[in-house]
Amino acid sequence: MMCSTLELSSIIAKQLPNIDQHLTNYIVGVLTCDTFDSVDEITDAIGEVLKSCCVDYETDAGNDDQIESLCGQLFDAININVSQTNGSDSSKQRLLAPVHLGSMVSRLDDSATDWKSIWTQGREKETQVDSKKLAKAEAKIKQKIDKRDGNTDAFKPIIQMVKEATANQQMSKKDVKSEARGSNKTKDIKIDNFDVAFGDHVLLKSAQLTLGYGRRYGLCGRNGIGKSTLLHMISNRSLVIPGHISILHVEQEVIGDDTLAIDSVLECDVVRNGLLNEEKQLSALNDPTPEQTERLSEVYQHLSAIESDKAPARASIILSGLGFTTDMQRQETKAFSGGWRMRIALARALFSRPDLLLLDEPTNMLDMKAIIWLEQYLINEWESTLLVVSHDRTFLASVPTDVLHFHSQRLDNYRGNYEQFVKSMGEKLKNQIREYEAQQAYKQHVQEFIDKFRYNAKRASLVQSKIKALERLEEVEAVEKEPDVIFRFPEPEALIPPILQLDEATFAYEKGKVILNKISLNANLESRICIVGDNGSGKTTLLKLLTGDLDPTSGIRHAHRNLAIGYFSQHHVDQLSMNLSPLQFMASKYPGKNEEYYRRYLGSFGITGDLSLQSMASLSGGQKSRVAFAIMTLTNPHLLILDEPTNHLDVETVEALAKSLNTYKGGVILVTHDQQMIELVCKELWYCNNKSVSCLEGGFAEYRHIIEADLANIR
Repeated sequence: MMCSTLELSSIIAKQLPNIDQHLTNYIVGVLTCDTFDSVDEITDAIGEVLKSCCVDYETDAGNDDQIESLCGQLFDAININVSQTNGSDSSKQRLLAPVHLGSMVSRLDDSATDWKSIWTQGREKETQVDSKKLAKAEAKIKQKIDKRDGNTDAFKPIIQMVKEATANQQMSKKDVKSEARGSNKTKDIKIDNFDVAFGDHVLLKSAQLTLGYGRRYGLCGRNGIGKSTLLHMISNRSLVIPGHISILHVEQEVIGDDTLAIDSVLECDVVRNGLLNEEKQLSALNDPTPEQTERLSEVYQHLSAIESDKAPARASIILSGLGFTTDMQRQETKAFSGGWRMRIALARALFSRPDLLLLDEPTNMLDMKAIIWLEQYLINEWESTLLVVSHDRTFLASVPTDVLHFHSQRLDNYRGNYEQFVKSMGEKLKNQIREYEAQQAYKQHVQEFIDKFRYNAKRASLVQSKIKALERLEEVEAVEKEPDVIFRFPEPEALIPPILQLDEATFAYEKGKVILNKISLNANLESRICIVGDNGSGKTTLLKLLTGDLDPTSGIRHAHRNLAIGYFSQHHVDQLSMNLSPLQFMASKYPGKNEEYYRRYLGSFGITGDLSLQSMASLSGGQKSRVAFAIMTLTNPHLLILDEPTNHLDVETVEALAKSLNTYKGGVILVTHDQQMIELVCKELWYCNNKSVSCLEGGFAEYRHIIEADLANIR
């Protein structure tokens, strides 16, 4: 039986006569609701409360002595009563039943919990350590040791599962009723007050999007901000768009089957195909009824109205513009590679003329000739609405009539092309900075007045009016500047020329089918070379001869014995492990460094913070490209050979890449269709054509003149 509350209260009252009764009841309640094994435990439980009640001592030392004395008396009172309750010898226990020693011994090995009795004293108690916490602590220690020793198995990614994007949109009752009745016939698109998120990450918040029919919009924003996700939300109608508006998103290549390329394009015109099938059925009737004859006449009128007879020629022109020869147009789609089947998908979209066409990086799959043709076609022939995402600044400067700037979870609309957008945005930011600074200065001035005269009765009304004025003041948002894009290529050691050269090199994959014939070229650490030409002209084959992945059929490839080459493949994404983080992947490719080294190196290519720990699958296309750049340069190469490095990068990143390549101390050879990259970086232009490679002294202007002459024949 525990010491009575009355006894405990009297002990407390004796030592602290001025203590409040409520506090006494509280302290007694604490002492009686728990067990205490020492004076220190009682002091920890009620010491602070007792200390606040001590008024007889003026020093802290005196308070501490009084508290210790009181807690000791309380502890003694509790234990005296407990010992009296349990008897004079607490080690003695009364048996509740007879003890059979024989059966008890036989059970000792069967159950570890049955050994404990009044007859056994020597067995050690089981451990009280939490095994899970112990394992966690040991793993943490091992991770520190591995990190110190450079063990790559210690790098664990923060795996972020690839989640589905979601959209939330608020619609007015008027719009809902109009859509339900089908009375809304306009082809303009207006989406108000909508949110888009990817998993837990909010991409757009309370955003607005307006697309006027017949206008061409360029969607711009940094890599990974959500441009492609927004296109998906529009195409799958997660964002509500009037049902009568047709939408086509070019994102997948056509299926490879026995269908001819030209027929694949013609098939996408469902109305024309339906009328042609009906015309064929009605024409086959031997004895048609008057109604069937009348219907056949209507079918002919419809076919004439949609200019059905001109459709094959129009489809052929589109395919020719995208690089298909007459023979290629008659080939089955299964004979083409994925890149060419994407071109067929683009041709189908252009031929079908939807009300809203969505294009995501259309220039990635095209060569320079096809890009220039597409620019001219969209400017001169496209009549419905276009929304395009592109990194090609020249394309954005010529095609869009408006630019949508995706940043800070919002969309800003600018009239004009990309060049006008850059100018307008710069002026807008300057004005916003001035307005923000002026407002901050005004608020500071008013606040100083308020603080100075807050307690002045004569100016109380004036102070109140100032306070209300500040509350009514509409806040000017601080300017959020997007961080600069970073590329830092390592500086290679110097090499004595010649560095790399081809002498009369010829290459053929099959005997008698020569791809490149008698090529003589050389490159050094100062080289800035760009290789251009139509798709299939041998550009990638030339790069593989330079890297040594292919050996010339005849001729010589000479490379410096210490030459290290960094090769960036056009299909670099296929070489990345999607289930690893960038940090893990880099450590697996080039082990032996600690985690800090890899993180710092990835940071020099813009993969900072948690990006280096996320799974590769959760990164955007541009972010994957940056990882590939980092991996490529870890060997400190003397020569960078880049095959379409600008694919998937945003405009700002392309510019940063060009700037970094210009300051790089090694040589650069690249294949690209990006006109801006060519003009910013390249000092030599190699033109692949007719199995040969020639240097164009007139640079890109001469090459564009050659392309425009070829395109004139298509028209």
